[in-house]
Amino acid sequence: MADELGYGQPMGGIAQTAFVVEDLPSAIDHWVKNTGAGPFFVLDHFLVPGQTYRGEESTADITIGMGFAGHMLIELIQPLDNNPSVYRETIAHRGYGFHHFGLASADVDADSLAYQARGYTEAFRAAVPTGGEVVYLDNGAGVQWGFLELLPVTPGMDETFTRFWKASLGWDGSDPVRSFL
Repeated sequence: MADELGYGQPMGGIAQTAFVVEDLPSAIDHWVKNTGAGPFFVLDHFLVPGQTYRGEESTADITIGMGFAGHMLIELIQPLDNNPSVYRETIAHRGYGFHHFGLASADVDADSLAYQARGYTEAFRAAVPTGGEVVYLDNGAGVQWGFLELLPVTPGMDETFTRFWKASLGWDGSDPVRSFL
């Protein structure tokens, strides 16, 4: 596996910065107008069977948008229901805003165990459409300071996120909302 993702971030390093938002279209508009990030690729109703929150089955539904600011992937997450989740947990504690850093992981399960040996717990786990499962980790300060997310670096993940990044290169601001798939 390469030491660097196709969009320039290092393996094992921060590959994504995520925010929980109240209204995804408004949040995308804010990021596009105020930071030049984009375009944003939207995945509606991300609710997959088998996802877990704090060890229990999770039925929380979200819509996400992903776009680039330089080499940093920005993820915007809008909860679509009030079901228990790491997103509702954060909103209840401190409101909308920063949620997590995503770390590029070649082996999510091994990395999760290494973090657990350092006192972290798995707060959330779900399969993702680019292959593998993401894991959100909490060391007791996740709600306060943000979670860590282990992003499975699969060929599908690297190809998809690199495609998003390439769309941002020389982007003229047109067509700011696009389909994830």
